[in-house]
Amino acid sequence: MARSRKEITSIMIGATSAVAGSLKARSVFAYVDEFEDDKPLRDLKNAAAELILVARSQDEHNRARRLGAKVLTVPAVNLTRTGRIKTAVVIAFSQRLLQPGETFVFLCGLPSEPADTLMVMSVGAEYEMFQSVDQPKLTEHIRRAVFERVFGLAIELASEGREGKPIGAMFVLGDYREVQKHCQQSIINPFKGYLERERHILDHGMAETVKEFCSIDGAFILKGNGAIMSAGTTVRPGLAGEELPRGLGSRHSAAAGITAITKSIAITISESNGTVRVWRRGQMITEIERATRSAPPSAASELD
Repeated sequence: MARSRKEITSIMIGATSAVAGSLKARSVFAYVDEFEDDKPLRDLKNAAAELILVARSQDEHNRARRLGAKVLTVPAVNLTRTGRIKTAVVIAFSQRLLQPGETFVFLCGLPSEPADTLMVMSVGAEYEMFQSVDQPKLTEHIRRAVFERVFGLAIELASEGREGKPIGAMFVLGDYREVQKHCQQSIINPFKGYLERERHILDHGMAETVKEFCSIDGAFILKGNGAIMSAGTTVRPGLAGEELPRGLGSRHSAAAGITAITKSIAITISESNGTVRVWRRGQMITEIERATRSAPPSAASELD
């Protein structure tokens, strides 16, 4: 006999409490949008040493605050269960809510469906999350808000595309003096000549501009403070980072290479399948797939 949503939720909260207690996990994560009312969230808060609720809207953020939990805000886009977990973990790590080596529990499902997936992770032990605990703090020389804005924008672009069409893109953040030594403009730089405050990624009006320029081949180069220095930029680091998985092309090779030789972070969007990848020290430290897959890879995959 099929169980109701409330029954499944109750069982999963009990399991989450038991697992977190047995492992002495400091943090438990859950998405607000998976719970119809506040009672299961209160039960979860009572069961966790520290409950971190993930919100995708202002209403969800306010709801989590009323419950007295910590709140993590993520982009409101369509992702798989694993994608939802990875997105929240990357942002939590950038905000230092998680530390290398820390064990945590994530209760997850899909929006408006029961929380049916329980995942236990140790930061640094999972290749797909953070390959190495030796990685420095994610935003040590890049403003946290800047990293989160670019990461969130990449997730949105991967999910929505541009005018219904998939797009590929690459963002390189931080260590601009060194990064620019390995860059060449493919086109006239559309951001040249503007004051930094007029081309700042934290200006929400800049999102549409970035989306428009994503149709141009090449990367966006940003300072760690959030100023966009160029678009349509070819990155030629002349050095590969880690050995790339099969199927990844020049865009990812450039991301691995530039982060291997500079103190930068690169974020790439694959045009062929919408996967977002974060690169650091020549390594891919996480990849997030969108929920709906696009058509079979085309010639664009050579860039991806």
